[in-house]
Order: sequence, then structure tokens, then C-alpha cells
Amino acid sequence: MDVHESWIDRQIREAQERGDFDNLPGAGKPIKGLDGRHDPDWWAKGLIERERLPMPLPPSLALRKEVEGLRSVLAKERSEDDARAIVEGLNRRILDVRRRIVSGPPIFVGTVEVEAAISQWRKDRAVKDEQRRADLEALRRSRRRRKS
Repeated sequence: MDVHESWIDRQIREAQERGDFDNLPGAGKPIKGLDGRHDPDWWAKGLIERERLPMPLPPSLALRKEVEGLRSVLAKERSEDDARAIVEGLNRRILDVRRRIVSGPPIFVGTVEVEAAISQWRKDRAVKDEQRRADLEALRRSRRRRKS
């Protein structure tokens, strides 16, 4: 019996013989999405995983996380007015979430004391400015030594 091999079958056989299919990523692992369960949000979950996006949180948890990270956000601001606007905007969003029925766990998020946050921003800013001055002075000294 004469066996006829098509062009594509020959290409596949030769690639197998060369080892082109050995050690491919995902080898021996189940193919995602073939477990028999239908997930209507498969595309959103895939996008989040593929793009390494942070998981979306319910509004109350997202606000709590934002309150916890407020100091680092304010540290990037140069003017007190901008820092104050950020804190006041966060407080407006917190009050808005309290007024509405939102999805997710019922977590109380307290507003941020604006003056306390701005006072901390001023202290952090002073430390950062002092560090910049010290770095600049050290750079000037090292340049003077090289010139001499």
C-alpha cells in the first residue's frame, strides 16, 4: 500500500523530527477555556491577566486603598493648592459613595482630614527639599574637586 503524504503533513513531520515542538510554553498544561464552563466575562478576565492590570475593586474598597496611598500621591505634588485639591476631591468621592448604594462589601470609609493631610504634605515636602539641597551641594562639591 502506497501512503501519500500531503505537503502540510510533511512540514509537520519534519518540524517534529527537528524538535521544533519540544518545550513549547504551556506544554502539558490544559488549554484555558476548555473546561466546559462558560464564563461571560472571559474576555475581561483575560485582558486583566494579559495586560497585568490591577483587579478592579468595589467602590468602597477602591476608596479605602486610595486613602491608604494618599501620602505617596501627595508626595508627587509640587503646590499646596494641587495637594489640597486632591484631598478635597477624594473626600467628595467618599461622600458620594456613602450617599449611594454601591456594589461590594459595606465598608465604611472615613473622610480625610484636609488640614492634617496638608500638614503632613508640608513636612514631607520640607524633608524632600532638604534632601535635594544636600544632593545639589554634594554634586557642587564633587565638581569643584574635579576642577582642582
